[in-house]
Amino acid sequence: MAEKRHHALMRKGRQRNAGAQTGAESILESISDGVFTVDADWRITSFNRAAETVTGIRRRDAIGKTCSDVFRASMCETDCALRQTVRSGKPIVNKAAFIVNAAGRRIPISVSTAILRDARGRITGGAETFRDLSLVEELRKELEGRCQIGDLVSRSAAMRRTCELLPQLAPSDATVLIHGETGTGKELLARAIHNLSPRRNKPFVPVNCGALPDTLLESELFGYVKGAFTGATCDKPGRFAMAEGGTVFLDEIGDISPAMQVRLLRVLQEKTYEPLGATRTRRADVRVIAATHRDLAALIRKGQFREDLFYRLNVVKLELPPLRKRKEDIPLLVEHFIARFNRRQGKTVTGVAPDVMALLMAHDYPGNVRELENIVERAFVLRGAGRIERAHLPPELTGLPAVSAATPGDTIAAQTRAAEAQAIRAALEHNGFNRLAAARELGLHKSTLFRKLKTLGIEAPEQDGRSRPGAQRPTRGV
Repeated sequence: MAEKRHHALMRKGRQRNAGAQTGAESILESISDGVFTVDADWRITSFNRAAETVTGIRRRDAIGKTCSDVFRASMCETDCALRQTVRSGKPIVNKAAFIVNAAGRRIPISVSTAILRDARGRITGGAETFRDLSLVEELRKELEGRCQIGDLVSRSAAMRRTCELLPQLAPSDATVLIHGETGTGKELLARAIHNLSPRRNKPFVPVNCGALPDTLLESELFGYVKGAFTGATCDKPGRFAMAEGGTVFLDEIGDISPAMQVRLLRVLQEKTYEPLGATRTRRADVRVIAATHRDLAALIRKGQFREDLFYRLNVVKLELPPLRKRKEDIPLLVEHFIARFNRRQGKTVTGVAPDVMALLMAHDYPGNVRELENIVERAFVLRGAGRIERAHLPPELTGLPAVSAATPGDTIAAQTRAAEAQAIRAALEHNGFNRLAAARELGLHKSTLFRKLKTLGIEAPEQDGRSRPGAQRPTRGV
């Protein structure tokens, strides 16, 4: 009789436990924060629906694996929040970090942790909740004045003006002339204009005009018909025909010959062209975006570029400043390239060391944004996870003196201060130490710039750039 009573009590106890477990699981499934638990061996024992959504990893693929294998978080290698909690016995609340999801995208999160104990008070594992802060991060970027045009990211005042112009420019069919040094991202800007335009679902066809001689460029742009010349055994459509309804991007337009300029002028004026050997004129329903690194006005004065073609191209002109004149964008671009290469290569690079950022800020980038992208890509070849260190940079870069006091042990805040100081110094030098003009270039109010000069310990020059040459004025506090 006693034995039956004992079995009945055990059965009721298991039923109560099962009911409690089912209730707890229902609660975990209903909340919007990601929640997972681990056992004493750091293997995942539960993984709720929100955790699946944020990480892009299915529950059945996560359970049984170690949490570091699943999350690939910035703190997993050296600063695991859950290990800190188990070690100290104190929970952690809203610690900032980020994870790399299944698609390779970097997701900012806040983490909270707690210890799991059994009925006797012994530690059996831990629980961690994490919240996706992607929306908060996007709002923060907007407040910081960051703008993004396709793959171009910037916070510089010059680029911000271009960002603000694009929504009005893109819907029209106006011809655009983009001017900028090699590697500044002229094709990226042209693609962004196309992708924002009503022609976005039609082809975007780029042509490097400087890479081809006249005879090849003409057939490349306009095509040819069968029998037009020896070897023309069939019709071949040109780039204008391939871009029908879309956009033709004519890169390095300043390098084409006067004869080719005449043919292009006709396309822009009359929207018609003739393939080589053809007897019938064809219409060109395309938008033309041209780009050059050369000074077309100077070429006109030398008689090397047609003035009428220039005015047809120069309906709307966009300037892309070189990277050395907008060094405040370097941290943004580095972050952008790291996120992109993580997605493409399936790696988990978390960022760059402070001394690496100092070296990147010190470089003048004759190759502009393309050179910076190549530097980051080279570091990815040498680094599969963690942060990029000085040893992963090319030798010609590591020979530069660092421009800040940042050291490998510095915090992200110190790294940001170093980058900010470098950007302010560059803006002051670029504007002849006119602090009002520097503030305008940086997109700051003048009082904000003065406060930053004082906070960052940047000494004010003897004159502020508004004085007449040779006239001295007393140095004021800033």
